[in-house]
Amino acid sequence: MAQTLVNIRMDEELKKNMERTCQELGMNMTTAITIFAKKMTREKRIPFEVSIDPFYSESNMAHLHRGVEALNAGKGVEHDIYN
Repeated sequence: MAQTLVNIRMDEELKKNMERTCQELGMNMTTAITIFAKKMTREKRIPFEVSIDPFYSESNMAHLHRGVEALNAGKGVEHDIYN
């Protein structure tokens, strides 16, 4: 089967992390992207759920940053989640 070259742009840190994960799975990025393309083509959809994790919402991240700043300023109380 004829091969073709596909170029994509990706954040450098994301690429490094993906390469590391692929290596742990015993494959390279080309294989991972080919698996994605074959599954997407076969199913005619993105083969996983695409959603926004509410944990990373702007308001929640702002709240977490305020909490960290308070702890770092000695104004907060650290709790053990096991008690």
